[in-house]
Amino acid sequence: MTRDDLFKINAGIVRDLVKGIAEFSPQAFILIISNPVNSTVPIAAEVLKAAGVFDPKRLFGVTTLDVVRAETFTQEFTRQKNPSATKIPVVGGHSGETIVPLFSKATPAFQIPSDKYDALVNRVQFGGDEVVKAKDGAGSATLSMAFAGFRFAESVIKASQGQTGIVEPTFVYLPGVAGGDELVKATGVEFFSTLVALGANGAEEAFNVLDGITDQEKKLLEACNKGLKGNIEKGIDFIKNPPPK
Repeated sequence: MTRDDLFKINAGIVRDLVKGIAEFSPQAFILIISNPVNSTVPIAAEVLKAAGVFDPKRLFGVTTLDVVRAETFTQEFTRQKNPSATKIPVVGGHSGETIVPLFSKATPAFQIPSDKYDALVNRVQFGGDEVVKAKDGAGSATLSMAFAGFRFAESVIKASQGQTGIVEPTFVYLPGVAGGDELVKATGVEFFSTLVALGANGAEEAFNVLDGITDQEKKLLEACNKGLKGNIEKGIDFIKNPPPK
């Protein structure tokens, strides 16, 4: 199934679900994991705007799976028994070239041999395809997606209950989150996945982790932003110019 196929199926589902949320539970935290996230989150935002209940701090695109893959696929270099012990920012979007792992920003730091860098980036970006091929087209990355969804949802719940110091990567509407305007200027897009501090009311602050990235990462970011703009516009257009029924 292509991304276009996914869009045709999921765009309408997300639109209708969010209409219900807007009417019956407008203060809910909305965590969108339905692909293509780069488009379905803007769809949700437009629906909430139309209903007059859009709170950017409460709308999240779940991109945690990209981080889980980055942590796992680098274990041979980090030597960590627990992959999540290494924190690797993954920014941008949640599909293919819009996924940008910032290995240079990892803590603790580690080195990737130059001859393995491109393949590692590609594996983080297209890890889902690897699973589909392994299942011979009969399924996708359901288990890892469930784990990633749980990990992010648990963080949102803990933050909503008052736990502090929780920072997670997530795809948010930058102009509506503190610190987001700086990233809008740096990337040229209003929806972007970055590290976000979570609090009782949702997204408290978006952090700009782009300063000091490598030339390789800058090239990845350029490709990301081009693709991301089109994905975002496609989602917005789906609501503003709905397809005929």
